[in-house]
Amino acid sequence: MKTGLVLISTVLLALLCVCEGITFGQLCSGNSNNRRRTSDRWGQGRYGAPRGSRVHRGLDIVCSDGATVYAPFDVTLNGKLTVYTDPKKEAINSGINLSGQGLCFKLFYVKPDRTSGRVRKGERIGTMLPMQSVYPGITSHVHVQMCDRSDPTKYF
Repeated sequence: MKTGLVLISTVLLALLCVCEGITFGQLCSGNSNNRRRTSDRWGQGRYGAPRGSRVHRGLDIVCSDGATVYAPFDVTLNGKLTVYTDPKKEAINSGINLSGQGLCFKLFYVKPDRTSGRVRKGERIGTMLPMQSVYPGITSHVHVQMCDRSDPTKYF
């Protein structure tokens, strides 16, 4: 029992260490420093920002409509995702599930070039969708959300 507990603790510590020094590389063409969406008429892009009766569970990285979206490090593409159920938001209702560097995360508002396989850091994974057509005046952005909905800010 004691040996099993020590083994589990060691594995968890190793996983924490692996993820500790990770930084996302450039996500969008035209934003080499992964500048974050701050505040606009639609709200704020920080993790935990209020969204009416709910809380924003991601981090918004500025990305112009139509921009190329890149892999932030070597990743595995784990399928397409649907962002909304509202048909009025169909133009931006796409994203991709990814994993790499011990992390599981999602990118919203991206039309993926493909939805499975591996992609190397800096390679194209898709195109930023036309956010202005749904939210006029918003700072167009890719929404980065961890699969466990934890705060991704430390990786930027």
